[in-house]
This record gives sequence, structure tokens and C-alpha cells, in this order.
Amino acid sequence: MSVASQMLETSPAAPGYRSEDLVECIEACLACAQACTACADACLAEAMVAELRRCITSDLNCADLCQAAGGILSRQTAYMPEMTRVALTACRDACRLCADECEHHAEIHEHCRVCAEACRRCEQACERLLTL
Repeated sequence: MSVASQMLETSPAAPGYRSEDLVECIEACLACAQACTACADACLAEAMVAELRRCITSDLNCADLCQAAGGILSRQTAYMPEMTRVALTACRDACRLCADECEHHAEIHEHCRVCAEACRRCEQACERLLTL
């Protein structure tokens, strides 16, 4: 059992979504934030760092939005569906843009491929919650 599911299970607040869907999205957001941070760091270590500036910026922006969305989704007391929708939409869109950018470099840089996959998983998890 993951920490996210344990925290939701032990909270007296009722979640705004089905627990399994919410846990999946929280975990995808936090994993994506980590992947994007690590990808930006790896890009900075590449010899062709100048060509990766857009990727680095995209990674860092996406990491920030994923971290924020994961935090907002983790707060279920006095649940605010409007705020959740804004966070999910921003995270989903940032993940799409970041994945698109990382995919441009995925054949050359393995870290970009891994990051793009994490971004796509998070994008899909956010989209699932948005359609519920």
C-alpha cells in the first residue's frame, strides 16, 4: 500500500474522487515532478546543453505544476472542486507540452524518453479525473 493510499485511508475527510483514481493521479503527479526535475538536471549535464534549453525550461515548469497538483489533490478536507479542476487542467496541459518537447530528444537522450513517458502517464491520470 502506498503512502498516498494510506494517507487517504486514514483521513477522516471523504475524498472528492474514488480513492483508487485519486491515488493513481497523486502518484503520477509526484512521479512526474521527480522525473522532470531529474531530466532537467540530466539535460544540464549534456554536452549539447544549449540545444536543450527549451527542454530544461519545460521540465522545470512541468515539475512545479505536477508538484502543486499532487499537493492540491492530497488535500481533501474542505474539498474545492473548482481548485482541483484548475490544478488538474494545468498539470495535464503542462505534461502534454513537456512530453512533446522531451519526445523531440528521446532518440538521443534516454532521460528525455523516460521523462516523456512519465509526463504521458500523468497527463492521462489527470485527464481521467477531469472526466469523472
